[in-house]
Amino acid sequence: MRFVLALMAALLFSGSAFAVQPGEMLKDPALEKRARTISAGLRCLVCQNQSIDDSDAQLAKDLRLLVRERLVAGDTNDQVESFLVQRYGEFVLLKPTFGTHTLLLWLTPALVLVLGGIGAYAAMRRRPQPATAALDEEERTALENLLKRDQNA
Repeated sequence: MRFVLALMAALLFSGSAFAVQPGEMLKDPALEKRARTISAGLRCLVCQNQSIDDSDAQLAKDLRLLVRERLVAGDTNDQVESFLVQRYGEFVLLKPTFGTHTLLLWLTPALVLVLGGIGAYAAMRRRPQPATAALDEEERTALENLLKRDQNA
């Protein structure tokens, strides 16, 4: 029991560990905050599912340093991102931009939901309805007798 509690406490209090090394950080806190903001939106091209801020890959470190160099040189956040997109392609962005070239990427989830709804509707309409047969005279008489018996009881 103590082990489980210790494990739960460790998981609860363990924050996200950043891969940014102290030697990479900028002296100016405002520039460092901007660098972290930009890095959080850039994909590690080696890991592909992590930001460069979270990745320990050498390429991610190089990209973090490049972001900081561009900020020190006076680039705006948009200029830094544009530079990296020109150099590595739009895949470097964790959240791709919405445009005509990414329209399918953004609309596929909605398209799948709509097509699934249409398919479910068509399947429900195609399902045969249970036939309701009319009672013959013998069944009707038996039913009336049962009803009369239940009313008298």
